[in-house]
Amino acid sequence: MATTLAAVEIWPAIEGLSPRSPLAGIARRRFAGKTLLEWVVRRVSDALCIDQIVVLAGDDPLSHNLVAHCPPDISVLHSPAADPLGRLAGAVREVACTGVVRINVSHPFVDPDLIDRLVAATAHSGCDYASYALGDGRPAIESKVGVFAEWVAAPAIVRADRLAKLAGDRLDATRFINTRPDLFALKWLPAPRQLDKGDLRLAIQDEEDWEHVQLILDALGPESLDWQYIASLLDRQPTLRARMADRNRAAVC
Repeated sequence: MATTLAAVEIWPAIEGLSPRSPLAGIARRRFAGKTLLEWVVRRVSDALCIDQIVVLAGDDPLSHNLVAHCPPDISVLHSPAADPLGRLAGAVREVACTGVVRINVSHPFVDPDLIDRLVAATAHSGCDYASYALGDGRPAIESKVGVFAEWVAAPAIVRADRLAKLAGDRLDATRFINTRPDLFALKWLPAPRQLDKGDLRLAIQDEEDWEHVQLILDALGPESLDWQYIASLLDRQPTLRARMADRNRAAVC
């Protein structure tokens, strides 16, 4: 029987942050009356295809402090592995599963329906990795849209952990897999048209991103944060969209 594990990662919550940055502790910030960590965990739990959720954290003092805010019914795995690929591989060795849905705590609007579509597309497909792609061919997970997840077959993670020797191949838990179609079977789903835009930025990377997601939360409320509502709201906010577009362009320059 296929079992799907959702792994919510809190290291690093945001790439490139100093441990002294206020956002280094983003998992414990308050969002919709919960810590951001609990909010993301509960949002993922709304996906019908998820059998179990775990929080993946490092074994350092900051990580232990952050997961103190994890819901008590969710398992926490503290990994001593030196890199993200090793940590994810350790998780699938510890928790029996056939596939893993990977999510970062800095994506508060990760969408349960898009997770379900993704996992459904992997059934009987024989693929090792699946995620969404933008119209220009780029993986959507590499954008700052912040609503997408990715699915990886557990054996593919263990295999990648064995094969990937270069540090650059291990800095992201799935990069070695999703960039090697010669070694792994990849499946790309088209991102919804309303989300395939350069003026959407819902992932949190700094204080301005945090302010933007709070504005969206205040406008829609915690019960209306599906991607369709968010996209519709931002269609009516040209100033905010223009600012998001400017920041996305700056990030790739």
